[in-house]
Amino acid sequence: MSDTPGREPGHLEPEPPEQGPPELGPPGQRLPATRPPVVPAPVERFTSPPAIRAFELTPERAAQVVRQSSNARWVGFLAVVVVILFVAIYWFYELGLPLGISQPRLKSEVNAQQVTSVERGYNIYEANCARCHGKQGEGGIGPTLNRQDKLFAHLSEDYLRNILNVGGRYACGDPKSLMPVWSDTGHPPGPLNYRQIDELISFIRATSDETYIARHPELLDPRIDPVTGKVVTFKGWRDPNYKPEPAATPYPACWKDEFAAPASGEPGASGAPGGSAAPGGSAAPGGSAAPGASAPPAGSAAPVGSAAPAGSAATGATVTITASGIAYTTPEVATPAGTPFTLSFDNQDAGVPHDVQLKDASGAEIFKTDTFPGAAKRDYQVPALAAGTYTFVCTVHANMTGTLTAS
Repeated sequence: MSDTPGREPGHLEPEPPEQGPPELGPPGQRLPATRPPVVPAPVERFTSPPAIRAFELTPERAAQVVRQSSNARWVGFLAVVVVILFVAIYWFYELGLPLGISQPRLKSEVNAQQVTSVERGYNIYEANCARCHGKQGEGGIGPTLNRQDKLFAHLSEDYLRNILNVGGRYACGDPKSLMPVWSDTGHPPGPLNYRQIDELISFIRATSDETYIARHPELLDPRIDPVTGKVVTFKGWRDPNYKPEPAATPYPACWKDEFAAPASGEPGASGAPGGSAAPGGSAAPGGSAAPGASAPPAGSAAPVGSAAPAGSAATGATVTITASGIAYTTPEVATPAGTPFTLSFDNQDAGVPHDVQLKDASGAEIFKTDTFPGAAKRDYQVPALAAGTYTFVCTVHANMTGTLTAS
């Protein structure tokens, strides 16, 4: 039986043969399909010269590589040498050359700062302390500061700092002491800050083996002497080689004892008012110009210095120079030339030391009186002077100047 009409049952139709995918291209060729030929680009892909794109190492290129490598090694070697030299030089610059040829940088900076501190302290002392303690620390209203036995141990940095912080009551326990509080941290506060206190102490403790330059307080330029035209210099007070005597007595607890008994045993050796001048100043030691004064009072002594007091046989003119109010009230005086004359120095500042130093046009000292506190008056015999103009100054107070004309 057959499902197909017109065919007998059991008749089987032959199956059609299998057909593959349609062929594209020539007979017998299968996928993948071939691509059309590629047309080369109209310009070259690389724009560099052919010699650069060459992979082979020519002799010229090899020589160039060798030269470049040699130069690179030399550059590296020189860089290493420069680094080594820099490290060595900086090492010796910081730590100093061996055998003491040079100082370490840090030590040199410390020394330079110390010099600057001393020079600034000089201006602070001159402006605030010289009136009472003297320009050279010889004393006056206040105690002596330039004595070696005091600078050796007594006037230490700590002691000076305490004095400047609390005033004179620290030294003698005197609430009415004339020494005020100088530090701005004191009670009541003073005018000096901590840096100025340090600079002032540096000046007082400066050694005498070094020369310092006096500078302008604000500009810090070196001061020029108007007479000599040279830079003004100064030295410290403390002798670094000083040693007290084995049997030296300790320094008195109160500085006021200086006026009763100077420690050196010489009258007026420290500039204290107690033993350097006759009380009242009415008579000059060694001979009096005032009627009725037959002898100096007990305890007075002849001034020690380059000038000798005038005696009763003094001849020539008399030139009077008066000091009052930390100034010469006779800034211009005159005397005959070629004739000795008597210099009468009248110090009217009570308890304040003054002197008269006479200089010629070159700045050389030709005469100097004693330094003594007032109120006192002393006469001195001055040798003949050549005609010209001379300058006289006070070595204690630099602002005191005058002119003497010999004609």
